[in-house]
Amino acid sequence: MAKKLPSTDVVVVGLGWAGSIIANQLADTGLNVIGFERGPWRDTASDFNLASAADELRYSRRQELMLRTKQNTCTMRNSASETALPMRTWGSFHPGNGTGGAGNHWAGITFRFQPHEFRLHSYLTERYGKELPAELTLQDWGTDWEEMEPHYAAFDRLAGISGKAGNLKGEIVPGGNPFEGARSAEYPNPPTQQTYAPTLFAEAARNLGYTPFPVPSALVSQPYTNSLGVKMGPCTFCGFCTNYGCANYSKASAITTVLPALIRKSNFTAVTNAEVLKVVMDSTGTKATGIIYVDANGDEFEQPADIVVVAAFIFENVRLMLLSGVGKPYDPISNTGTTGRNYAYQTANSVQMFFDDKNFNPFIGGGAIGMGIDDFNNDNFDHSGLGFMGGGSTRVTPIGAAPIDSRPVPPGTPTWGTKWKQATVKNYLSTMSIGCEASSYAVRTNYLSLDPNYSDPHGRPLLRITFDFPDNDRRMAKYCIGKVAEIAKSMNPREMVVKSQQGHWDSAPYQSSHIVGGFIMGADPATSSVNKHLQVWGVPNLFVVGSSAFPQNPGYNPTGTVCALAFKAAEAISSRYLKRPGEMISV
Repeated sequence: MAKKLPSTDVVVVGLGWAGSIIANQLADTGLNVIGFERGPWRDTASDFNLASAADELRYSRRQELMLRTKQNTCTMRNSASETALPMRTWGSFHPGNGTGGAGNHWAGITFRFQPHEFRLHSYLTERYGKELPAELTLQDWGTDWEEMEPHYAAFDRLAGISGKAGNLKGEIVPGGNPFEGARSAEYPNPPTQQTYAPTLFAEAARNLGYTPFPVPSALVSQPYTNSLGVKMGPCTFCGFCTNYGCANYSKASAITTVLPALIRKSNFTAVTNAEVLKVVMDSTGTKATGIIYVDANGDEFEQPADIVVVAAFIFENVRLMLLSGVGKPYDPISNTGTTGRNYAYQTANSVQMFFDDKNFNPFIGGGAIGMGIDDFNNDNFDHSGLGFMGGGSTRVTPIGAAPIDSRPVPPGTPTWGTKWKQATVKNYLSTMSIGCEASSYAVRTNYLSLDPNYSDPHGRPLLRITFDFPDNDRRMAKYCIGKVAEIAKSMNPREMVVKSQQGHWDSAPYQSSHIVGGFIMGADPATSSVNKHLQVWGVPNLFVVGSSAFPQNPGYNPTGTVCALAFKAAEAISSRYLKRPGEMISV
């Protein structure tokens, strides 16, 4: 039996981006907050110092910053007719482990979602009517741009986002993204400098009539002191960024922006190496009374709390709700239930180009150093008669060509031996890629549930992923990559390799950690799990925050929106819920 501990005001499950932001905001109100993290405490100076941070074998190949699959994993299948099997090595996505979570090893690309995304179903229905593909189960978020923008701005200031505004208070600004929603202020930092490949891409795109802009980046371009007084240093283009922690305090993460301030507050406690097993509910099922967790010694504890915030990675958010009996599990046959509903991913496409007359110095780079265009992203182009909805963010972001994994060779090259080595030497410096990270729209048959056959070391069912790319997304990918290929061809490469997502989802190769849905937000409890304040319907003292709240995924990276939602939830709790505990929205 779990040992019951003294009660506290707030427990926060997960100390990545979302959990750290909420814990800090609520601690500032004077509440006593305890944050629980499944992995270890991480700190830049000790974990990512200059002597050890640039270790490709350790961090990229052996995935030291990722959750151990022996500790917890998922099962996967493409359809409900299949038996799901466990993922024994992380491939398709990379869940983080330890304070900072996946934010430690993210790339740092920080887009805001466009205003129409928050009412996507209504917007597309109004514009296209019956042309909206019948397979899609798109939903509105229950919020809007006017409510979200201040929280995006708060995250910009916290993370020191570098970029160039394209829409400042309704005025289109040259040099920025003209498709973005109206911003209340310029970016806190100017754009980073650009390397050769993004510069060449921007020139080619501009020549074809597109509107290139610097990719919004959580890699600060100059010395910066954030909104909590934490200092950051400028990016040095070291090339060890995606899948790595940052040794320079340049890449914004919870451990470089929030936790240094939060851990100094006397009313905050961090409990690490603690696996939260479930949220404890009262006998009515309408109140969360705390959590049960197990520590590194295997001892179980119950931590009572007045407010419970679950802000882990998407998979654990949804799994904890299923394990705790919160909400009705989604049933794709009857299309009822909300817990597990509207699981979506991201659709990855690219064009690789081989040149004879270019030197890109690809070892110079960073996860969010680059130029992009949005001309065929989301609904920035007319979809009439195309047979699909959605689009992709097209960009060149050289992350750094590390020596083990960066072996760009043309198709037909032997996989080993003298000719492979010669091809590596010939192409390493003169190869670049254009990526198109595209939308993933929800359909009825893509969902999350508990697996009946596999369990974790604590005997709890693993989370089961049922997912495949919808026909809509395959058609969208084919169209968008055709546009990208036109830009690539205009750059006169010796050879091009065009890759578009046309097959089934395969969990083995890495594609993206941009996973969304399963405990979505909305205005109707029949089709959503949380309201616009991230408050669980029918359980007013329970809040679930993260990309699990997204009803579908546009052609953007989700982190900026996750963090904006964290600020949004924290503001609702502190300004509304604490004054009058209970449902903040009545239906």
